[in-house]
Amino acid sequence: MGKYLKFFLVGIFFGIVLVKSEAVSWYRIYEMFKFQSFHMYGIIGSAVTTGIILLLVSKQLKLKTTEGTYLRVPLKDRGLVRYILGGSIFGLGWALCGACPGPMYILVGTGVITMLVVIAAAIVGTYAYGVLRSKLPH
Repeated sequence: MGKYLKFFLVGIFFGIVLVKSEAVSWYRIYEMFKFQSFHMYGIIGSAVTTGIILLLVSKQLKLKTTEGTYLRVPLKDRGLVRYILGGSIFGLGWALCGACPGPMYILVGTGVITMLVVIAAAIVGTYAYGVLRSKLPH
């Protein structure tokens, strides 16, 4: 249990940062989908940029994962249709519930209890994907 305490603490810190930056605000997400504000695009863009830089630095320093292996980004099959379709479904879900999957838990912590319905639906959807995965095109 103590081994995972650092991840728990980082998660709490991350949740606080997302709340304070208004990244979990339904209004900010609404603004983003209506292209009325740069706020969320700035947060997402800086997160992607930071992730790329940290990944490159981690690979350069030959840092290892918690399993003891070197960091590696697996190659994915190319295919425009699956990314457009998957991204559209993801974006539609995000727009309908007003939250990306990560902040759903943060929103419950801030008192938005109705997010428990969204979390339950996400769990059912994940289970359904697991059942249907072998029958879906990949």
